[in-house]
Amino acid sequence: MVIRNIEEAPMEPVQMAGAEGTTMAVMVGREDGAPNFSLRNIRVEAGGYTPRHAHDYEHEVFIISGEGTVLLEGSEQPVRAGDVVFVPADEEHQFKASGAGLRFLCLVPVHRNCGEETPGS
Repeated sequence: MVIRNIEEAPMEPVQMAGAEGTTMAVMVGREDGAPNFSLRNIRVEAGGYTPRHAHDYEHEVFIISGEGTVLLEGSEQPVRAGDVVFVPADEEHQFKASGAGLRFLCLVPVHRNCGEETPGS
């Protein structure tokens, strides 16, 4: 069993090229024995952004707090706390924070865990 508090999970800077002001913590993942999915907690500082990229797997995003935009289907759309975003496989995407920043949970296949791709991912 794994129980982690989102406020206590250590955040690490995202090292992927094209990321600015972005940190991430794996809440549950491969190292915890999760066989299928990895849940990541991502923070983007005001004015920061995740890398603009695409990958061969879908992921689901829940915006916990803040506001900003998501690049999806070739255009930027506003997002805010409470929104859910589905990012299809092979779709170029990027999250940008405005105001006080942006915080979201991102669910990805565990075989594509955080060190291999990035947030918001």
